[in-house]
Amino acid sequence: MELKTRINSAIAQNIADARAEPAPAQLAAALDYACFPGGARVRPTILMSVALACGDDAPRVTDAAASALEIIHCASLVHDDLPCFDDADFRRGKPSVHRAFSEPLAVLTGDSLIILAFEILTRAAGQDPKRALDLLGILAKRTGMPNGICAGQGWESEDTIDLGAYHRSKTGALFIAATQMGAVAAGHEAEPWYELGARIGEAYQVADDLRDVLYDEKVLGKPAGQDDLLGRPSAVDQFGVQGAIQRLNDILSGAIASIPSCPGEAMLAKLVRKQAEALTPVAPAVAKA
Repeated sequence: MELKTRINSAIAQNIADARAEPAPAQLAAALDYACFPGGARVRPTILMSVALACGDDAPRVTDAAASALEIIHCASLVHDDLPCFDDADFRRGKPSVHRAFSEPLAVLTGDSLIILAFEILTRAAGQDPKRALDLLGILAKRTGMPNGICAGQGWESEDTIDLGAYHRSKTGALFIAATQMGAVAAGHEAEPWYELGARIGEAYQVADDLRDVLYDEKVLGKPAGQDDLLGRPSAVDQFGVQGAIQRLNDILSGAIASIPSCPGEAMLAKLVRKQAEALTPVAPAVAKA
């Protein structure tokens, strides 16, 4: 089965469970709206790829880990778009949840998805209690404080921002979760997979900073120029466009070198190279800038 199909199937089943009667109809619809159609499903794809590279001997645990991680990511997007944060009208090419359903329902949607993600991993304990507990710990650490995506959002309220800590929390956290949860789902230790996740996460943040400057709303599927508009720190602000592109290439080279020894090491290196091609801004956009 293609990884994206496997991921979407796992997410769809868990969202269906959360929407079961007698759930309130509008909130149930908003849960589905927030998760489908999905984006590239990059984080769960990385998670599953690591699990496969490590043997994937408990696929139902891997499926639970991948769907929980992506549902947390979807929850974070719902909250990011709220008027109190980015006040974004569009996400993934369609109206953001608070625009489509109302602000109160968007808050409840994000909250419900966060809780659902942890419920999914709790149910996975029936397959392997030790792995499920370790997965819960990793996802909690990379979602909350002091090093999770909540911390990343919190940095935006500080007068002085540590750019490295900000990027590691805002974007890197869920990529670290992806590599570590993939390993744990397959019965391997989490720690050796930290660096790979951190490097991929940093690369995605630098690439996102570049896209925010180089591309328009139509290409992005969400508002462009938000970093400058909201006064947020960015790699482009620190290094310039060409410097940020060079920084991106250096990070990705380091990511490939950091892959731990495992049966699927060559496959993972190929995946990172493929992501590098997808992340690097296209020449016309760079020239235009």
